[in-house]
Amino acid sequence: MKAVLQRVKSASVEVSGQIVGSIDLGLMILLGIEQGDSNEESTFIANKVKDLRIFADDVGKMNKSIEEVKGSILLVSQFTLIADWKKGRRPGFTRAAAPDEGKRLYEHFAQTLRNLGLHVETGIFGADMQVSLINDGPVTLVLEHQLEKLN
Repeated sequence: MKAVLQRVKSASVEVSGQIVGSIDLGLMILLGIEQGDSNEESTFIANKVKDLRIFADDVGKMNKSIEEVKGSILLVSQFTLIADWKKGRRPGFTRAAAPDEGKRLYEHFAQTLRNLGLHVETGIFGADMQVSLINDGPVTLVLEHQLEKLN
């Protein structure tokens, strides 16, 4: 599982000309789900998102969490984060989770964030989306987590 977090002043996602999710201060999260990912990876990353101190305090130091600044999250699914680009010129997406499993884990991730007390807006899983944002900083982090797979 891979999540790209961007600290934003605002962000929105549009589908078919309609805004389906919009936030002010907070995090824009692009989430890629890989075959073999589970609720455990989803929960681990959601908890990390809640606790990361990446927002400025009164002296401009990254010392506050999204919860402390009362920020929101805009969550967008993005299977292309799982692309295999090492061979050839066209990326491959065979490592991405199947659509049903990807959607289930995407929804699990969103619900876990909500259960942690965070306000979450979302895009539409599998839709062609247009994303707009004002990156603050810029601050961008990539979180990856994969539990040990037992053979």
